[in-house]
Amino acid sequence: MDDEHPELTIGRLARRTGLPVRTLRFWSDEGAVPPVARSASGYRLYDAGSVARVELVRTLRELGLGLDDVCRVLSGRITVAEVADAHVAALDAQIRTLKVSRAVLSTVAKRGSTAEETALMNRLARLSAAERKQIIDEFKEEVFGGLDVEPRLRDRIGTYSVELPGDPTPEQVDAWIEVAELVRDPGFRARLRTWMELNTPAPGQGRPPGASIWWARQVVQTVAEVRKRGVAPDGPEAAEVLSKLFGDADRAVVLRSLEAGIEAGAEPYRRLVARVRGQYSSPDATEELEWLARALRAADQA
Repeated sequence: MDDEHPELTIGRLARRTGLPVRTLRFWSDEGAVPPVARSASGYRLYDAGSVARVELVRTLRELGLGLDDVCRVLSGRITVAEVADAHVAALDAQIRTLKVSRAVLSTVAKRGSTAEETALMNRLARLSAAERKQIIDEFKEEVFGGLDVEPRLRDRIGTYSVELPGDPTPEQVDAWIEVAELVRDPGFRARLRTWMELNTPAPGQGRPPGASIWWARQVVQTVAEVRKRGVAPDGPEAAEVLSKLFGDADRAVVLRSLEAGIEAGAEPYRRLVARVRGQYSSPDATEELEWLARALRAADQA
């Protein structure tokens, strides 16, 4: 501005700031950029301070603040830091919501889900922490309730949880949807209960035959090594592997335990839970477990 024109009309202010006149007029009407004076004809007039104020309003608007909050900041009723803190929390909530939406849509696309399935997945993904806990608690009661187990193991069961973190990734939300669908399935609960009964040690007793398949990864590692060498499950070398792993244990009991775990889907479930928690999970051992089951059946028929 120069001395001849110390004040700006709204048109000149628009040219100086690069904003449309209608935007400036709206901001002026809302009190964010009020005119400093009126011309003799009643037109709004602005000054150098108005230019700086427009830039501040533009910055705050680009950051997502509503005009009400902008006016509160400009009037000194609230600081920029205070309003920014509130908006960070709001943005975090929006980001979490978008992540959930992305995860649901990704799962729908991957599965080719129907509208009904999509609605169910969306509900499962948007459950509150308390609602998710209730689903897992009901699952625990049906699968673990009434098992005669040692106090230490009972304490571990009591603290067992499958909880999403406060800021889950789309992959974690996707895994939670699968877990929630599984644990609400009566058939899965029944199969897992059967498997637990076969593999859970009673107080004062050692682990049942076959429990080491699930609780000790070296069993899986041993089978993985022999499979890599191309050992057939019905051959003599496979029989040697069984002797090394199980000694004189009752092979029929071992096989029953193994088949129950495979039928229940214990291994895929383990990996799903790890994905929900964002934890490292050892590789899928399903193929090794199926090889072991075939070897046990072949040995039983020999």
